Amino acid sequence: MAILQAKMDAAEAMIAAVTPQSGGAWAGEARKRALDSLRKMGAPHRRDEYWRYTNPADFLNADAPQAPVMELDEGMPFAMLDRVRLVFVDGVFDPAQSDEPAVDGVEIEPITTAMAKDIHWVSSIYGVLESSGQSPVSRPLAALNTAQAQQGFAIRVTGKAAKAISMVYLRSSETADAMVHHVVKLEPGADLTLTENGPAAARANMVLEVEVADNASFHHIRTQGRDHLRRSATHMFTRLGKESSFKSFTLTMNGILTRNEAVIEFTGDDAHATVAGACAGDGNFLHDDTVFVTHDAQNCESRQVFKKVLRNGATGVFQGKILVKPDAQKTDGYQLSQALLLDDNSNFLAKPELEIYADDVACSHGSTCGEIDADAMFYLTSRGVPHAQAQDMLTLAFLNQAIEEVESDDIAEDIRARLAAWMARRAG
Repeated sequence: MAILQAKMDAAEAMIAAVTPQSGGAWAGEARKRALDSLRKMGAPHRRDEYWRYTNPADFLNADAPQAPVMELDEGMPFAMLDRVRLVFVDGVFDPAQSDEPAVDGVEIEPITTAMAKDIHWVSSIYGVLESSGQSPVSRPLAALNTAQAQQGFAIRVTGKAAKAISMVYLRSSETADAMVHHVVKLEPGADLTLTENGPAAARANMVLEVEVADNASFHHIRTQGRDHLRRSATHMFTRLGKESSFKSFTLTMNGILTRNEAVIEFTGDDAHATVAGACAGDGNFLHDDTVFVTHDAQNCESRQVFKKVLRNGATGVFQGKILVKPDAQKTDGYQLSQALLLDDNSNFLAKPELEIYADDVACSHGSTCGEIDADAMFYLTSRGVPHAQAQDMLTLAFLNQAIEEVESDDIAEDIRARLAAWMARRAG
């Protein structure tokens, strides 16, 4: 009873800080629905099943913890792409640093502009996918975002996008508190690549809702910046139509606390989804991947591939679930989570789950952690490779399985280079 009351009190404190937003009738209803949902579920608590490994306290405080801003000392990610850059500084869109938001086959407008209209396509998605993703697992921070967010874009793709869209999140303040909400709708047969990069803020709460219609394809690649003391909670809600494709990859290095949630729902037959990630953490570092995939259509395939490298007491968390409903026959669900521990003080906490109600499926999960293979290390060092270099080579090889989920060879190679640079900096 005391825990429940603490959750409700914390939720009320969060709601009290919410500033009422103007907009169309549907927008007001969506925000109110999110607040009602938050009030009913309460704030996240360490005693909640899916928060048992991650302390949510830093996301509940009224003010963001202070986090020094790191200077960017390496090239900007995704520079090789033909893209339109939409730049946010401390969570606020900065048109002066951004490109003109115009792409053939794509409609782009600020989320608040879309929400101000009484009739708009975004009304069928904004807060709708987030609300659906609240069951069977509650996600209070996502509900708070839906109720409060004023920054973000509504993106509608009607064909094959002529350019990628790139969200760039820069920081200038040590106490910036960002809340950003994007909505993406891909019409039948459409194709879009969306990238995200940068630390965003000292504390960030981000939501991305994506509807992928029949025969459409969505590619998402994200790097989360190198600021050491940043905290971020991201939520990605996706609904897939018939014969659609969804691929998402996230690279994380540094950050004191990162929680990435992905909720994927198959509603059309013969669809495919991949969500993958690679992270490298050192010292006071906690990285949490929480994934929930629901198969509610036939002959669909889902892949989860997550790799973590941890050292000097860093902690990695993976919570992944595949739910196969009774009519989702011929489902192929694959789940892999692995951690490489470079010392005895680091931890990997995993909770893989399968819940299957259909009888013609192929579902599997595997979760392991351990140290670098001694035989492989001996092989390299016995042939003259210095120990530190051998360790870096084997570490990159370990992470490569997740990186291979990225379709673009150029982006994959850039990710490998960034990881190699991270390890070189740690070597002094």
